[in-house]
Amino acid sequence: MDFFNELLVPGSIIVAQILAVVVPVLISVAFLVYAERKVLALIQLRRGPNIVGPFGILQSFADALKLLTKENIIPSGSNKIVFIIAPIITMVLSLAGWAVIPFAPGWVVSDINVGIMYLFAVSSLGVYGVIMAGWASNSQYPFLGALRSAAQMVSYEVSIGLVIITVLLCVGSLNLSKIVLAQQTVWFAIPLLPMFVIFFISALAETNRLPFDLPEDESTLVAGFFTEYSSASFVLFFLGEYASMILMSSMTVILFLGGWLPPFDIYPLNAIPGVIWFTVKVIFILFLFIWVRGTLPRYRYDQLMRLGWKVFLPFSLFWVVVTSGFLVYFDLLPN
Repeated sequence: MDFFNELLVPGSIIVAQILAVVVPVLISVAFLVYAERKVLALIQLRRGPNIVGPFGILQSFADALKLLTKENIIPSGSNKIVFIIAPIITMVLSLAGWAVIPFAPGWVVSDINVGIMYLFAVSSLGVYGVIMAGWASNSQYPFLGALRSAAQMVSYEVSIGLVIITVLLCVGSLNLSKIVLAQQTVWFAIPLLPMFVIFFISALAETNRLPFDLPEDESTLVAGFFTEYSSASFVLFFLGEYASMILMSSMTVILFLGGWLPPFDIYPLNAIPGVIWFTVKVIFILFLFIWVRGTLPRYRYDQLMRLGWKVFLPFSLFWVVVTSGFLVYFDLLPN
């Protein structure tokens, strides 16, 4: 019994840590949807949600309850097993990346030394859920949306990988906490500003957000890869997409905006807890996500591919060479 008790205690701590991350993320998704609808309403001179709850703040929960109580329809011609598994994979992968995100010093579920590689690998796997959903639906529009998503993610993951290499050259470590601590003097968004811009735009493409939401193009593909989905399955896709948005925003904050570090190391600012700084920065990046959606039109698919392969890829390669040459010439390479 002592042996099992020794196993249970660490296991209970891990489960508590996971819940302490997953539950706030899921609640954040609900408020992100509300914030998006409110910001878009302000951009378009509308009111937005204002009925359910004070200032309409409970509208997202009402929508979730409505969707969950609807019938879950599975097309007769679909591959039923793959059709059901696809949204689950998308949701699980969007939550798995949070295991290595440091919210503050010591506030991380698993502080592994290859955290950035784990995060990059998990975010890359997200396309499998989309491909499975498009293929299993046995419908033309979802399949076309899945093909678009696969090509789009492969194209922009190359640029994201080169951006991450640039940051790693400056840090000398794959640990996310060390990447944050390396920005105590200056945030990487300043010396690596072009890489910061490329990473943010690539994050829009990776999460299928406007102006790069070609896999969900309503004007040509009805709803894209989740056209045939309803009820709880649709909710899982929806949660996965918005959880991925928050995850990519967190990656942007960690890589370029100093993570939990304040902008200046002076008393009124450094007295504020690091987790609050981290949250404020993530909210700012999410606001940019919404702002872009409210102001820019959707790209054509050829424009999307040209931007990824003919602009971002060569420029990212050039900046990696420039950064490495600068670090070697001035003997600034980290030990």
